[in-house]
Amino acid sequence: MKRVVLGVCAALALAGAAKAEETAKEKANKAAVLAFYDAALNKLDYDAAAKYLGPGYKQHNPTAADGAEGLKGFITFLKTSFPQTHSEVTMSFADGDYVILRVHAIRTPGTAGNAIVDIFRLENGKVVEHWDSVQPIPDKPANNNTMF
Repeated sequence: MKRVVLGVCAALALAGAAKAEETAKEKANKAAVLAFYDAALNKLDYDAAAKYLGPGYKQHNPTAADGAEGLKGFITFLKTSFPQTHSEVTMSFADGDYVILRVHAIRTPGTAGNAIVDIFRLENGKVVEHWDSVQPIPDKPANNNTMF
């Protein structure tokens, strides 16, 4: 029985180690998304962010317009309404052409901000699609665990 348990543990460890390795493409996709995210949401620099967009950029957030012009409009909105916005990527994952970010976004300094999960799809190393889920960080959480 001891051998079976050890064998199962070894197999799980090897499977976990193999799964944890990112391919060169996944590493490149993650690097592109992180650079895109920083340019768009921290530096508020549309021209720098646009270099990472592929043709026909599709936006799935229902409050943001589609396409490159939609991104440009969103960045303009942030510059005007939240010039001190800052988003900290706390985790990033890549799976083939998809990159997932967990983000702590603070639009106004001194506020708790939002916990965000952003999902990007890339084609040929360029961002072509985006989804997100946004959750406000409560002032009084029901537990002592952080959201990050």
